[in-house]
Amino acid sequence: MKLLGLIGGTSYHSTLEYYKLINEGVSKQIGFDANPELLIYSINIDVMRRQDIDEINSTYLKVAQKLQKAGAEAIIICANTPHMAVEFVQPKIDIPFLHIADAIGQEAKKYNYKSLLLLGNKPTTTKAFLKDYLAENYGLKIVIPSESNINKSHYYVSKELTQGQFTSEAKQFYKELIKTHQERIDAAILGCTELPILLKDEKSVVPFLKTTDLHIKSAINFILNK
Repeated sequence: MKLLGLIGGTSYHSTLEYYKLINEGVSKQIGFDANPELLIYSINIDVMRRQDIDEINSTYLKVAQKLQKAGAEAIIICANTPHMAVEFVQPKIDIPFLHIADAIGQEAKKYNYKSLLLLGNKPTTTKAFLKDYLAENYGLKIVIPSESNINKSHYYVSKELTQGQFTSEAKQFYKELIKTHQERIDAAILGCTELPILLKDEKSVVPFLKTTDLHIKSAINFILNK
């Protein structure tokens, strides 16, 4: 099995999901009397909350270099938003990132989805690291909510979901938001690692692309060299 490095902490709730599901997924294939070796570095989420791109880039570079030195053969970031640092960090290390947008794009291609609604916090929905990456590399049309709904989504993500609060109000907000876009999209990207937790077992008028689950699948495939 290959050794994977995980960068977590943003939030620790999503990091727990990654750690648990990567272990479960690999063990299902190799037997439950074994599990993969993993390297985990958990950063302080306040780095992301300050949204200083230079600080974010330098932090993720430092951590990526530590994981590489420790023997990681690839790195996975256990969240969506910190992928804004990948473009800066990747040329400066010798091992690949398993990019969350590739996991999304490959799934969209599999089902021939063309138009996707992107949900998440404000940086995830407005910056280029997901929406432009998906458009340029997979030819996808990425739809984002109105400014007011982006701000409301940012509130729920930063003030509730990443702090482990999963309220009925937040759940209803996202369900209604998806419904208002249903005629224009083929699927909705749950672009916050806590969104699949919030909307677990919820039925939707359009399919969900659960970034956490798709990203974890790519991690399992990498570890097992598939």
